[in-house]
Amino acid sequence: MTATQTRPCSLEIRDGLRRQYADIFTPEAVGALQALIPFDESRRRLMTERIQRRQERARRRQPIEFLPADSIIPGTNLRVQDARDGRFEGGDIPEDLRRQWIQGTGPAARPGTPVERSIRNVAYALLSGADGWMFDGEDALGQIDTMSLDNQRNLKLAVHRDPLFLRVAEQVAEEMNAWAREFFGHPIISDWRTQLDFTTVIYRARGLHLDDRHVQRSDGQGFSASIVDAVLYVVSQYRALQKAGRSIVLYLPKIQTAEEAALWNAMLSALENHLGLEPSAIRTYVLVEQLEASFQLMEIRAALGRRFVGFNTGRWDYINSVADAMAWDPDFINPNIDAISMTWGYMRHYEDRVRRAVNTPDQHGRYALWQGGMEPNIPVGSAAGVEAGMKKAVAGARREQEAGASGKWVAHWKMVHIVRPVWEAVGEANQTGRRFPRLTYTDADAAALTELEPAPRTVTGARDLLSVALQYGNAFAQGYQAAALKPADHFGNDDVLYLMEDMATGEIRLGILWEWLHKAAAFTEDDARTGIRKGDVFTRELFDRLLREEYEKLLQADDRDVHDDSKTTTLPIAREIVDTFVTGHTRLPWYIDLLNINLNNHDVEVARQRIRQYVEAFTTDGTRITKNLDFDAARMSPGGTTETLSAVP
Repeated sequence: MTATQTRPCSLEIRDGLRRQYADIFTPEAVGALQALIPFDESRRRLMTERIQRRQERARRRQPIEFLPADSIIPGTNLRVQDARDGRFEGGDIPEDLRRQWIQGTGPAARPGTPVERSIRNVAYALLSGADGWMFDGEDALGQIDTMSLDNQRNLKLAVHRDPLFLRVAEQVAEEMNAWAREFFGHPIISDWRTQLDFTTVIYRARGLHLDDRHVQRSDGQGFSASIVDAVLYVVSQYRALQKAGRSIVLYLPKIQTAEEAALWNAMLSALENHLGLEPSAIRTYVLVEQLEASFQLMEIRAALGRRFVGFNTGRWDYINSVADAMAWDPDFINPNIDAISMTWGYMRHYEDRVRRAVNTPDQHGRYALWQGGMEPNIPVGSAAGVEAGMKKAVAGARREQEAGASGKWVAHWKMVHIVRPVWEAVGEANQTGRRFPRLTYTDADAAALTELEPAPRTVTGARDLLSVALQYGNAFAQGYQAAALKPADHFGNDDVLYLMEDMATGEIRLGILWEWLHKAAAFTEDDARTGIRKGDVFTRELFDRLLREEYEKLLQADDRDVHDDSKTTTLPIAREIVDTFVTGHTRLPWYIDLLNINLNNHDVEVARQRIRQYVEAFTTDGTRITKNLDFDAARMSPGGTTETLSAVP
């Protein structure tokens, strides 16, 4: 795939940030951004086509289908059947990715903190004992102020072993060992300097559907956050990583089709060419977070070719994508969120297709990796609560290992040494090449990917969905895009652990509530508090009542669970967004859109106006408002500036 040819444009960097972050917006990085400007047109076209497919399927009441076997994968010269049969050139697995028993995930920055405190996130990650750490630029990274740039800066300081980072790492190692002596009875770090080199550094860029907050097109339109993230990370790190014999590795999120994967491949190839890197020097994992991607797994592998490393089976985003894709079907109604495990209904078939896809050899007999899903538990709570939570975490890891995963994710560094022994006991670096049946592409296979099974649907489940969705929206607006949360009814109960939640968990909670309300979901149990009886349906009246009650609990909560300074600023805005999303006749595609347009805004009336603006635009013609609505405020403020970057001829 090549960049769409249109008239030249240029980019603007917001409000003097090129000078403030001169270590990130280096001349080399700016030149690379300029080189990739044309790809934004292709990205915008594919995102428009996403919405058009979504609308057309809803209009025709038609589920997603497999690609025609004799067709060409858009953006490539590969036939679909050849991709399915492994007749393409895949890549070998680099040495530092062959053993990825445990990958941690989380951001490299904290909101509103100086660098010496913010960079502690990186120290915890690289000292954790995880085989790899996915430093997040997407679902777990707050986007208020300049957090995305702080994230890049902290990673650069760490990878380049800046003296500031080394001082912080030494301090953090002592704290981690103090915790480990109490929890395990022994330290987990013997030599902190050596330990820093154990973990493979991986970076997750934002998805193709998002615009950057600090870089936009000179015509006033938003610019791809994917391009900005990939360019700034790779340019900042590639020399240091290669000097250390390390791979340059990205996680690619929210891909829906092989054509989108082909665009990623083209963008990264252009970046490699611009920087003088070898072809496919930038290696990629793909998060299978979208239902449509499960219909095109081998095609996605083939489109990324030699740079492809493996798939990851993320639970929450995937559930949301299934609910979104089936919003048109009145008979498709999810149960309580905690009932949708990886062994339930459509999730079981999704996981099976992923493991069969990575264990299909390419034309050279090469396989790919399957990285299992997220373990959100954190070992903080009562002794009984921690014991129960850790047993559940280890059982989940053991199930994935036995199913064929080469490793899994954890959301907190404290979980690494609790879960990693499951793979240590087996001892194999990975499980590539295990024998599973080849993928098939029948009507039954397609139907299985949306299969429902009997499971509870309760008022308590609705409260949990609503409480955490409200809390998540509030945390996002405070800069905590990854936050330890639990339903308000469990505040103060240390037997119920907090779970690490990110954007994906907020998305699916609102998605399920929308589904229950607009499809008149029937409850499976009586509820004494509300008088709901088994068989009663979820109504607007009940939703309004639960929203009032759950919101009031958050207002009354102590500062530990709901920051006091948010209760009159960001929490009311989170309520407006939740109410709008759930009650709107049209199911909006992304919770994050409504949150993004209200970042750094604490005025609820402004929020209402922006929410109305978004809903009107989307319901009129499918337009998503994704640019930073405050970008141009720099021009309006005293001394405010933007800097224009010219396009490459």
